[in-house]
Amino acid sequence: MGLSKTALFSDYHNKLATMAKALAHPARIAILEHLIRRGTCVCGDIVEELPLSQATVSQHLKAMKDAGILRGEIDGPYRCYCVDGEKCGQLKNAIELLFSNISTCC
Repeated sequence: MGLSKTALFSDYHNKLATMAKALAHPARIAILEHLIRRGTCVCGDIVEELPLSQATVSQHLKAMKDAGILRGEIDGPYRCYCVDGEKCGQLKNAIELLFSNISTCC
Protein backbone atom coordinates (compact mmCIF):
# COMPACT_ATOMS: atom_id res chain seq x y z
CA MET A 1 0.00 0.00 0.00
CA GLY A 2 1.38 3.38 -0.96
CA LEU A 3 2.09 5.97 1.68
CA SER A 4 -0.68 8.20 0.37
CA LYS A 5 -3.31 5.51 1.06
CA THR A 6 -2.44 5.03 4.74
CA ALA A 7 -4.04 8.39 5.54
CA LEU A 8 -7.39 6.86 4.62
CA PHE A 9 -7.23 4.52 7.61
CA SER A 10 -7.40 5.07 11.34
CA ASP A 11 -4.41 5.37 13.62
CA TYR A 12 -5.39 1.97 15.09
CA HIS A 13 -5.30 0.33 11.63
CA ASN A 14 -1.97 1.92 10.72
CA LYS A 15 -0.27 1.02 14.01
CA LEU A 16 -1.53 -2.56 13.94
CA ALA A 17 -0.43 -2.97 10.30
CA THR A 18 3.03 -1.56 11.04
CA MET A 19 3.57 -3.88 13.99
CA ALA A 20 2.18 -6.90 12.12
CA LYS A 21 4.45 -6.16 9.19
CA ALA A 22 7.42 -6.00 11.56
CA LEU A 23 6.64 -9.56 12.66
CA ALA A 24 5.94 -10.89 9.16
CA HIS A 25 9.17 -12.88 8.78
CA PRO A 26 10.17 -16.15 10.47
CA ALA A 27 13.54 -14.70 11.49
CA ARG A 28 11.81 -11.87 13.35
CA ILE A 29 9.58 -14.32 15.22
CA ALA A 30 12.71 -16.31 16.17
CA ILE A 31 14.46 -13.13 17.31
CA LEU A 32 11.44 -12.11 19.39
CA GLU A 33 11.25 -15.56 21.00
CA HIS A 34 14.98 -15.40 21.79
CA LEU A 35 14.70 -11.96 23.37
CA ILE A 36 11.67 -13.01 25.43
CA ARG A 37 13.58 -16.04 26.73
CA ARG A 38 16.71 -14.00 27.52
CA GLY A 39 15.04 -10.83 28.78
CA THR A 40 17.72 -8.70 27.11
CA CYS A 41 20.36 -9.47 24.56
CA VAL A 42 23.31 -8.20 22.59
CA CYS A 43 23.03 -8.43 18.82
CA GLY A 44 26.01 -10.79 18.60
CA ASP A 45 24.22 -13.29 20.83
CA ILE A 46 21.27 -13.33 18.45
CA VAL A 47 23.55 -13.95 15.48
CA GLU A 48 24.93 -17.03 17.26
CA GLU A 49 21.38 -18.37 17.65
CA LEU A 50 20.21 -17.92 14.07
CA PRO A 51 21.50 -19.11 10.70
CA LEU A 52 21.76 -15.52 9.47
CA SER A 53 24.57 -13.03 8.96
CA GLN A 54 25.21 -10.13 11.33
CA ALA A 55 23.99 -7.66 8.68
CA THR A 56 20.73 -9.57 8.15
CA VAL A 57 20.04 -9.82 11.88
CA SER A 58 20.73 -6.09 12.24
CA GLN A 59 18.21 -5.30 9.48
CA HIS A 60 15.55 -7.39 11.21
CA LEU A 61 16.29 -5.78 14.59
CA LYS A 62 16.03 -2.31 13.05
CA ALA A 63 12.65 -3.09 11.46
CA MET A 64 11.31 -4.38 14.78
CA LYS A 65 12.73 -1.41 16.67
CA ASP A 66 11.27 1.07 14.15
CA ALA A 67 7.85 -0.56 14.63
CA GLY A 68 8.15 -0.19 18.40
CA ILE A 69 8.29 -3.89 19.23
CA LEU A 70 11.86 -3.64 20.51
CA ARG A 71 13.87 -1.07 22.42
CA GLY A 72 17.59 -0.76 21.89
CA GLU A 73 20.44 0.94 23.67
CA ILE A 74 24.07 1.42 22.77
CA ASP A 75 26.44 0.09 25.43
CA GLY A 76 29.97 0.84 24.28
CA PRO A 77 30.59 -1.14 21.08
CA TYR A 78 27.41 -3.19 21.58
CA ARG A 79 23.75 -2.62 20.87
CA CYS A 80 21.51 -4.16 23.49
CA TYR A 81 17.93 -5.00 22.58
CA CYS A 82 14.91 -5.95 24.65
CA VAL A 83 11.22 -6.45 24.03
CA ASP A 84 9.07 -3.38 24.66
CA GLY A 85 6.49 -5.01 26.93
CA GLU A 86 4.08 -2.10 26.77
CA LYS A 87 4.02 -1.97 22.96
CA CYS A 88 3.76 -5.76 22.68
CA GLY A 89 0.87 -5.67 25.17
CA GLN A 90 -0.85 -3.10 22.95
CA LEU A 91 -0.24 -5.34 19.93
CA LYS A 92 -1.70 -8.34 21.78
CA ASN A 93 -4.79 -6.32 22.76
CA ALA A 94 -5.25 -5.00 19.22
CA ILE A 95 -5.07 -8.50 17.74
CA GLU A 96 -7.50 -9.83 20.35
CA LEU A 97 -9.89 -6.96 19.53
CA LEU A 98 -9.55 -7.64 15.81
CA PHE A 99 -10.62 -11.27 16.23
CA SER A 100 -13.03 -10.85 19.13
CA ASN A 101 -16.25 -10.84 17.12
CA ILE A 102 -15.60 -13.68 14.70
CA SER A 103 -18.68 -15.65 13.78
CA THR A 104 -18.61 -18.70 11.59
CA CYS A 105 -20.56 -17.90 8.48
CA CYS A 106 -19.35 -20.57 6.05
